[in-house]
Amino acid sequence: MTSNEPLPAIHADSAALSLAQARRVAIAAQGLNRDRPETVTMRNITDTIKRIGLLQIDSVNVLARAHLLPLLARLGPYDTALMDRATGRAPRRIMETWAHEATYVPTSRFPLLTWKRRRWSGMNPETLEAEHPDLFALVRQVVTDHGPLTSREIGDHVGPRYTQRDDSKWGWSWSPAKIALEILFDAGELTPARRSRQFERVYDLTERVLPPAIRAQPPPSKDDSIVELIRIAARAHGVGTIRCFADYFRLNQHDTRRAVEQLEAAGELLPVSVTGWDRPTWMHAKARVPRQTTARALLAPFDPLVFERRRLLDLFGMHYRLGIYTPAHKRTHGYYVLPFLLGEHLVARVDLKHDRHRDALLVRSAFAEAPGPNEEVGATWPDRNTVLHELASELATMARWLGTSGVTVDENAHGDLAAELNAQIVALNAENIK
Repeated sequence: MTSNEPLPAIHADSAALSLAQARRVAIAAQGLNRDRPETVTMRNITDTIKRIGLLQIDSVNVLARAHLLPLLARLGPYDTALMDRATGRAPRRIMETWAHEATYVPTSRFPLLTWKRRRWSGMNPETLEAEHPDLFALVRQVVTDHGPLTSREIGDHVGPRYTQRDDSKWGWSWSPAKIALEILFDAGELTPARRSRQFERVYDLTERVLPPAIRAQPPPSKDDSIVELIRIAARAHGVGTIRCFADYFRLNQHDTRRAVEQLEAAGELLPVSVTGWDRPTWMHAKARVPRQTTARALLAPFDPLVFERRRLLDLFGMHYRLGIYTPAHKRTHGYYVLPFLLGEHLVARVDLKHDRHRDALLVRSAFAEAPGPNEEVGATWPDRNTVLHELASELATMARWLGTSGVTVDENAHGDLAAELNAQIVALNAENIK
């Protein structure tokens, strides 16, 4: 455990944080500065998700499923079957819903999000009902009689009349049955009971997915839900702005501001200033200000510490974009790039792939990071040899978790760290053989 710094007061109701302090607050709030347990239990998994509030889901599997990597960063190697049990078996501890995109949240928080709806063109229930008057009732009945079912299985039951896609339409080009299913998911009538081996949603009636104790609770109002969601977001941030808090559950900033004002009036959020930040900022009243942090983690593109890119730039000086959505010729660092957190800095970034053919964790690029332009005078930065050693060690940890034979730096890897990292990995492997 690290000791905490007292907050230097500016005046009675405000305090000042250096950029370094703000970083350490954020890292601690995300549970990234804690010692990793020797053996990860179900309680470790559920406590971590409760602490950070959510895990974003994404189908990209070039390294590992997106929701699995933040747990590795905080807990170290763990059995992913624990997540399968938590999300897919009774008593169901974690549920999928629409929050920060498709997201896993603790089951107890699922009711807070039932009012939240996507607003996608082509998903208008009135239009679909007018075009296919019996479709909603049919999908409900199929799931009632035969669920849990994947979208494909539901399509088999409703028949080809409702499963033809209109390829002339721009966008997702979903079939009527798929659109009806997604609308019912948004409305809270249907909920994924689990994900299949192919990572497809397996839908069931929400009343059959929710644990009885949660189902029996009266639904909270939208206003009460927003306040609670901002409370969770602020606790997970430690320190942040309206934009930061709003983005966590993808709420609008007007509603977020009202919730922040309410939480500030209750003494749960404290106004602070952060060196170099020019926007109103708040810190959670129970947030710690560690004197130092020994964090070491590879952060997935969808990790809650990094998925709000402006906050990442303001806190760590890293300009970060996800390569999977960028044309190959415009990528600067690679396809699936993970920032490397060491202490209180993001000191490198690496493009990684679980190369199942080679049975290896493949490093396709490795770049060193320098202090950001807003870094304070006198701030310490790990030396290059330390970065290389710690990065190689963390890559080895990830490789073991993935079940591969080890870490391989691709012969065509680019980046100013690639050659030195390869030498470090070779040396580390030789040391482990002795």
